[in-house]
Amino acid sequence: MSASRRTFLKVSAAAGGAFMLRATLPGAARAEASAEPLTAFVRIAPDGVVTILSKNPEVGQGIRTMLPMVIAEELDVAWSQVRIEQAPLDEAKFGRQYAGGSQATPMNYDPLRRVGAAGRQMLVTAAAATWMVPAAECRTESGVVYHDKTGRKLGYGALASKASKLPVPNLSGVTLKDPKTFKIIGQPIHGVENPKIVTGQKLFGIDTVVPGMLHAVFQKCPVFGGKVVSANVDAIKKLPGIHDAFIVRGQRGPDQQSLADGVAILAKSWWIANRVREKLDIVWDEGPTAAQSTKGFAEQAVALSQAAPASWLRRDGDAPGALKDAAHVVEAAYSYPFLSHIDLEPQNCTAHFQNGKVELWAPTQNPGPGQKLVAATLGIPESDVTVNMTRIGGGFGRRLRNDFMAEAAAISKQAGVPVKLLWNRADDMRHDFYRPAGFHFLKGGLDDKGSLVALSDHFVTFGQGSKLADAALMEVTEFPAALVPNLAFGQSVMELGVPTGPLRAPRSNALAFVFQSFIDELAHQGGRDPVEFRLAILGEPKVLPGGNGRGFDTGRMSGVLRKVAEVSDWANRGSLPARTAKGVAFYFSHLGYFAEVVQTTVSAKGEIKLDHVWVVGDVGSQIINPSGAENQVQGAALDGLGAALGQGITIERGRVIEANFDTVRPLRTDQVPPVEVHFLTTDHPPTGLGEPALPPVIPALCNAIFAATGKRIRGLPIDTDLLKV
Repeated sequence: MSASRRTFLKVSAAAGGAFMLRATLPGAARAEASAEPLTAFVRIAPDGVVTILSKNPEVGQGIRTMLPMVIAEELDVAWSQVRIEQAPLDEAKFGRQYAGGSQATPMNYDPLRRVGAAGRQMLVTAAAATWMVPAAECRTESGVVYHDKTGRKLGYGALASKASKLPVPNLSGVTLKDPKTFKIIGQPIHGVENPKIVTGQKLFGIDTVVPGMLHAVFQKCPVFGGKVVSANVDAIKKLPGIHDAFIVRGQRGPDQQSLADGVAILAKSWWIANRVREKLDIVWDEGPTAAQSTKGFAEQAVALSQAAPASWLRRDGDAPGALKDAAHVVEAAYSYPFLSHIDLEPQNCTAHFQNGKVELWAPTQNPGPGQKLVAATLGIPESDVTVNMTRIGGGFGRRLRNDFMAEAAAISKQAGVPVKLLWNRADDMRHDFYRPAGFHFLKGGLDDKGSLVALSDHFVTFGQGSKLADAALMEVTEFPAALVPNLAFGQSVMELGVPTGPLRAPRSNALAFVFQSFIDELAHQGGRDPVEFRLAILGEPKVLPGGNGRGFDTGRMSGVLRKVAEVSDWANRGSLPARTAKGVAFYFSHLGYFAEVVQTTVSAKGEIKLDHVWVVGDVGSQIINPSGAENQVQGAALDGLGAALGQGITIERGRVIEANFDTVRPLRTDQVPPVEVHFLTTDHPPTGLGEPALPPVIPALCNAIFAATGKRIRGLPIDTDLLKV
């Protein structure tokens, strides 16, 4: 790769002799090809302190620590010398700035290593010129350049100004460190903001305060898509402590994240505004979604399953014929509910509209589209929308949608003052972009040796107009596609007015439950060990076509499956007490290979005790930050267990019934089991960890429950009444 529009470095002297390295990485100048450009900035002050700008939002995934570690490693500076700053939103300069899809590592690892290595090369060149020695005779260590032959050394701070005037190296030609010499990458490093978090310093969107701001609440129709007919805003404005109240006319279109109709209340304190909301008297036009319900969807799905699928996603061999001839046939119906993201920090945004421009402080995972949405909502140029990214108190995909930003901006414009919009917990749960529900009607055929010879699935999902609902699809490569000689995936679609969207490990968090549970059913029906049965399906190592630009490697999956069987002592599970058992599952998502074993004890009263979870993952050749990696895997597993045990969203008359953590329950502290994490190091590029550890834990738990009780879980959340003796 040559230095060109595709890859270049710009160096300039900053005030005080500081050194600024800007790297525009491959793809940055060719947005027209739908590439996602990346940029990284490094500043070196005269005192040797290195400031690295973090371009992406921090949502708890550790990105503000992990990516600067990559640059700092190749720059060869001591971590104690590094300072991290949040970059402003500027996608023309920084490229795509977002947090989602576990993409940060695969997109950034090699490019940012080269950024750091280029900076190191320039500093070495500056030192060599100062000493008039060959650059090859110089070495670096912890922010210092050494010339061992003469015993001389210069700190990066002393070289910064001179280095800034040097020619730019070609990123493709810089020398990268041997990973065996890493001092930062591979070391457990705590989050750079942890001290601020534990001491209660203001980092999150909910902490934002700007001069002269008022607090706002926004009451939307309980039925999705409903509109305001009338509201008693004049009476509300007369109440003590209320600054203003007014109807906001929405612009909600097919994407369902643009501005909705509602009533805004502004007060000096959020508490007053939220309490006064109880006195609102609004007449709503609820619209067609008021006819939809969870019960109605389930009935419609069963009716659709009785007929042929509306379309076929995939057909290999002759599934109907093979099922007819199979020695054993297993038939089962699985379902899963809508899920809310239940972020700990409710949606919020502070906005100040003045002089035709707006500035926002937002905990958004996707600030670029948020900027566009706000501009469209207000009818102003995107250049007149400034977005300040705050730390995010939980996102899990919810904050990839920016409806709360549009609301805050519109309210500020109409009120003529800066406003801080904060949703309450009921707002957050009842106006989400939900993980879509789904229904699967499966048949599996085994031969007389218990081997899988046929499988069919009639998937009943949701659509909005002519499109599938967001996150409601199933890929044609869904396991065990291409590994069963006779396979048929069919699909039928129900109309949905409820907004949906990605939730941690989108699609995979539901499909893993279905297919890994049904595979377990087939293993038991065929008298096969569930681990051995899965290994037999995976077969000899091969790479099958898959999404995300990389195929499904059956060898890598077999590796994590064998390892989790080893670390969990799977072979001796028969010695466990009565109603205590282990279950196993695996899944490939977001380029990560994970196999998990859950041990659970189920009491005679149906109470589920989570005893232990073993997780083995293969995310490539390098774990950048073991501390963050373990945190992400443990959090994902616990997220999945919480969803399986106590979470589901119920739709009645087009509205969500659940409103708080008493009915949609995150995992409680006294439920949390030990989660033991292991990684296999393989010769593949490093990949992300925010999502792929979640999907297997749900079927592993359900399979453990079956092994303990003989009762199969085919619907979520788990109904413990079914487990009573």
